[in-house]
Amino acid sequence: MSADISFFGLFMQASLLVKAVMLILLALSVISWTMIFKRANALNNAAKQSRAFEDRFWSGVDLSNLYHEVTHKVGELSGSESLFKAGFKEFARSRKANGSSSEAVMDATYRSMRVSLSREIDNLETHLPFLATVGSISPYIGLFGTVWGIMNAFIALGEVQQATLAMVAPGIAEALIATAMGLFAAIPAVIAYNRFSHRVEKLENNLHNFMEEFSAILHRQAMNTPTGNTANNNGA
Repeated sequence: MSADISFFGLFMQASLLVKAVMLILLALSVISWTMIFKRANALNNAAKQSRAFEDRFWSGVDLSNLYHEVTHKVGELSGSESLFKAGFKEFARSRKANGSSSEAVMDATYRSMRVSLSREIDNLETHLPFLATVGSISPYIGLFGTVWGIMNAFIALGEVQQATLAMVAPGIAEALIATAMGLFAAIPAVIAYNRFSHRVEKLENNLHNFMEEFSAILHRQAMNTPTGNTANNNGA
């Protein structure tokens, strides 16, 4: 009787432990692909929103009006919008405080934007540790299933008088499927992790540059505007 060497046939013939390994790897692959698509969409939106806001910011719009627009914007703020709102809000509040020097105002403003930047980076890095974990452990999980399956195949061979290739081939094939599934789960996760990490680093640099440029504008306003007033524009 010939053995069924199709994927489904080999899966059904596999031992319970090897089946469990295959199902775990399949679940990891499905989850990682879901996260890959969600993270790609989130990073694309973050880059697009930051570019759109920075184009608006550098168009010479009045900062108070821009703050009003951002505050009343429908939807969650992200990227440079979030940094701008946090920085300008703290700048305006500190300027209104009696006795606040320019240095104290800028120190409070910069700290507020640093906190906002940290939160943005945390959001951008969502799911990346999971992808790194899948990329690291999936080959080993698959290898464990392969070793177990081959071990069972050779144990079964030891119980027969005459061993043939036809007898050992299905057992080894079903075991090797676990390794293949481990690589199938790991390779996309590693590629996506490296790609997304690079994009997050670029977005972080852009946000940091915006924060420094915005801080310089607010510092000029703090030095030139009497205490109690807020910034009027983003010019010199």
